[in-house]
Amino acid sequence: MEDNENICLLCGRELAEPANKHHLIPVSKGGKNTPTIVLHKICHDKIHAVFTGNELKRQYYTIELLQQQQEIAAFIKWVRKKEPEFYDKSVKTKSRRVK
Repeated sequence: MEDNENICLLCGRELAEPANKHHLIPVSKGGKNTPTIVLHKICHDKIHAVFTGNELKRQYYTIELLQQQQEIAAFIKWVRKKEPEFYDKSVKTKSRRVK
């Protein structure tokens, strides 16, 4: 059995760079002192591409709730087939999208 510290808690793949810390409740929404989890950058970017800070605070504040959401579940199914180092630069966060 692998050490959970070396596993991305969203997709379940072995962690590799690039990796990011994710606040389960966004810092901007009062989550400064809340737990963080380490995720692949692509997994972290996908969360922020799908959800607003308010949605993360109110509805998707656990890894289980995130994994159960339809778009994230489809992403996990897709990304699990990729090497741990895989990063797709086309994943954009909501704040960086052109409106």
